[in-house]
Amino acid sequence: MLYKDYEPAVLEKLQTVELEILKDFVDLCEKHQIDYFGCGGTLLGAIRHKGFIPWDDDLDFGMTRADYDKFLSVADYAYEGRYRIINPDNDDAFQEMISKWYKVGTRFRDRDAIATGHQAGIGIDICCFDNVADDDKVMRRQMIRAWTYGKFFILSKIARPTLYAYGIKKKILEAILLMGHWFLRLIPIRPKFFYKRALKAMMIYKDTLSKRIAYPFDPTPYTSMLKRDDIYPTQFLEFENIKVRFPKKPEKYLARRYGADYMTLPPVDKRHNHPPLELDFGEE
Repeated sequence: MLYKDYEPAVLEKLQTVELEILKDFVDLCEKHQIDYFGCGGTLLGAIRHKGFIPWDDDLDFGMTRADYDKFLSVADYAYEGRYRIINPDNDDAFQEMISKWYKVGTRFRDRDAIATGHQAGIGIDICCFDNVADDDKVMRRQMIRAWTYGKFFILSKIARPTLYAYGIKKKILEAILLMGHWFLRLIPIRPKFFYKRALKAMMIYKDTLSKRIAYPFDPTPYTSMLKRDDIYPTQFLEFENIKVRFPKKPEKYLARRYGADYMTLPPVDKRHNHPPLELDFGEE
């Protein structure tokens, strides 16, 4: 099925399927003692709407590196193969600095997925939060290095990545990124080189219990960096009547990511989601 935007009934059905996946995700994590926390729009939705942001179409979760690795070790084998993990480590066509746990037999492909050729379906996005240096100067160097390599990885695959900019600023950025994409395509360096360099930068303090953890691959750096004590111990909150783990101090994350007025609804023209060009619920 082809979509350029959502009809209300389609978005509602998509959210329903994602909630079914979420229930299995929560059960799997609890069974294997894997800690996790809702982040991004999922956390904002839990606090502001007690569930999905009304126009949202995905679910975002964070884990520390140890829990992330543990999840990856069991995710493909749980539920008798009903779900699959996809990330740059197991699929060269995947173009994001995350893992996606998706329902086998479904399809959710946006412009970027079609451009690179990966076949992920309806699922949830899992971001790995790594230890970052306690010293601010060292932390900034670590984060910028990881963020830059991560963006080079994406740009080497995607000519027109998603931008949260508007008007003339967006047009200028699109032109710059398009030139950057073709430059990266011409040089004899494979995208995996940038991916591995990004991971190396983020995992440099893997064995150090730092005060902060971060996922550095947001559109701008530092927006998903938090004190460990602001996340743990995680707490259960209601998300569409499902008990889901979220950070201990959600306001800290939300203010950093979305600004102090995060409880205010944005204007209609700034309400983002990710309408796919191909959507298949896997029904016979």
